Amino acid sequence: MIPQEIIKAKRDGGMLSAEDIASFIAALADGSLSEGQIAAFAMAVWFNGMDRDETVALTLAMRDSGDVMTWPDMDRPVADKHSTGGVGDNVSLMLAPILAACGAAVPMISGRGLGHTGGTLDKLESIPGYDILPSAARFSDIVRDVGCAIIGQTGEIAPADKRLYAIRDVTATVDSVPLITASILSKKLSAGLGSLIMDVKVGNGAFMQTPDEARTLARSIVDVANGAGVRTSALITDMNQPLADCAGNALEVANAMEFLEGGKTGTRLYQIVTTFAAHMLVNAGIAATLGDAAGRVVDALASGAALDRFGRMVHALGGPADFAGNWRAHLTRAPVVRPILAEREGHISAYATREIGLAVIGLGGGRQHPDDVIDVRAGFSGIVPIGTRVEKGEPIAFVHAKDEAAAERGAWHYAASVTISEQAPTNAPVIIETIS
Repeated sequence: MIPQEIIKAKRDGGMLSAEDIASFIAALADGSLSEGQIAAFAMAVWFNGMDRDETVALTLAMRDSGDVMTWPDMDRPVADKHSTGGVGDNVSLMLAPILAACGAAVPMISGRGLGHTGGTLDKLESIPGYDILPSAARFSDIVRDVGCAIIGQTGEIAPADKRLYAIRDVTATVDSVPLITASILSKKLSAGLGSLIMDVKVGNGAFMQTPDEARTLARSIVDVANGAGVRTSALITDMNQPLADCAGNALEVANAMEFLEGGKTGTRLYQIVTTFAAHMLVNAGIAATLGDAAGRVVDALASGAALDRFGRMVHALGGPADFAGNWRAHLTRAPVVRPILAEREGHISAYATREIGLAVIGLGGGRQHPDDVIDVRAGFSGIVPIGTRVEKGEPIAFVHAKDEAAAERGAWHYAASVTISEQAPTNAPVIIETIS
């Protein structure tokens, strides 16, 4: 296998064989390829794409670059969810323990921030002691005991994707349908799932900017995953505003804890979480109908069972034993927290959502280089939803920063991302379409 010949073939719009793809990915995983070669391959795919057979081959090669888990004696269905990423998207933090409380096993292998979007692992690392890279054996034990575990890619799970993922993040090749599909599914198929549901975001805070782009990605993932034997469906959801009322790592963990304690009802976030949980219970065969599933989800939250599962998961992965009941004492706060004030009266009518994600990175809450250390305290809270009427001088969010200078910059970037209009806007539905 000559790497440059494979890169050249894809650069020139050619079709790669399954054997060529497997050879290239094997070399990527064992360190034989340079970062330049990997970046060139990613850019060639970005420009010329891959057909379904190439994407299946890429997915399976990346999956088979590491361990593939099996659950031969698991007494509950194995299910998972994945999001293409957005701003304020902390759904996984609530969804995994809800599903565990309802009888599913959720071995969730998640990623770090990618581009302007936040990463589940970066959020979890704001919890003191939380080990995102346990051994495969420990991961398996926790899933069996607690019902869920959210971890990162260890060296044993899809190592080819782990290296490619980091390079895509800094080479403007994130938004490629074949690369996204293979990245997501290589990790998910490695976890030995029986069913999967995808959250494909669309809008100005998503990688997919239009409904047609979102449908293309959703169909790609659904087709490839079902072809690999995993029952999969997808929901296309709105990302034209931050999903949670905050954006930033520790802030989104705090938001998740408030959610699991019974807060956030009536929000777009609550609708997303409960709808996805219901679909997952039906796909996994735990509930017969979406109505039955929705009732189980409400019970898991109201009883405190989902909160308890989250606390047990945190402790099993090295975090504080009392996190579920005492999380405020364990999450660090930024030294500077200041309000961002409305510059005029009117209705919040639009957000430049991607710019808010970039503003979080500018505060230190994300990476500009693969080896950057994240300030988990940084971000924005108190984000008001589109349609809210505000008065001039009223807080429309709060910036959390390491110092006054950073807070000033962050507040300016945030304010520039908000549109306030005299007329109330028409709110778009948060769940747009189902792909099955």
